[in-house]
Amino acid sequence: MGPRARLTWPSPPRRGTGPPWAGPLVAVVGVALLAGWAGTLLAGRWAQSAAEARWEQLVGRGASERPGQVPPPPALARPVDGVDFRIRVPRLGYRATVREGVSDQVLFGGPGHYPGTSWPGQPGTVGVAAHNVYWLRFDEIRRGDEVLVDTRYGTFHYRVTGTRVVRPDDRSVLAADAGRRLTLTTCWPLWAGQLAPQRLAIFAA
Repeated sequence: MGPRARLTWPSPPRRGTGPPWAGPLVAVVGVALLAGWAGTLLAGRWAQSAAEARWEQLVGRGASERPGQVPPPPALARPVDGVDFRIRVPRLGYRATVREGVSDQVLFGGPGHYPGTSWPGQPGTVGVAAHNVYWLRFDEIRRGDEVLVDTRYGTFHYRVTGTRVVRPDDRSVLAADAGRRLTLTTCWPLWAGQLAPQRLAIFAA
């Protein structure tokens, strides 16, 4: 009888091994995604700058602030070239021109006004939405913060009354409550971009 055969077991794969092209490929894909995101953001900023320039043409550069007219003149409470009004949050140093609509095309370039909601100075709720990439600091907004809305018929002052995180299909935040109110909505969490599963609603009156 011959010598007993020795059993050998395959060695477990070493960690960190893999095709030599895997690492560079992952790096290239990551850089491409980052470049695409940055390019989209820059294009959106350009669209917002164009809307801001159009706003200044409508109201005049450096126009002095005046109280908003209530009720608003019907001829002025409407979009001009898609531009509605401007929103400001002084404590955050934020301002942006709001365009009409909440389609992807509109929100790509900044905040948009929910069609069917009120205009500033009208009874009910003024609804404004934006992608979270433009409102990354809005989680810093606190009760009592001032929110200003500049229109072609004057400036309206609001104070934040509260916030709430809701489902994307929850339209109750835009309900036409008594009085004159403002609701801002964006995707939540703010850092999650398009993957954000909920919505942040900010209420002001």
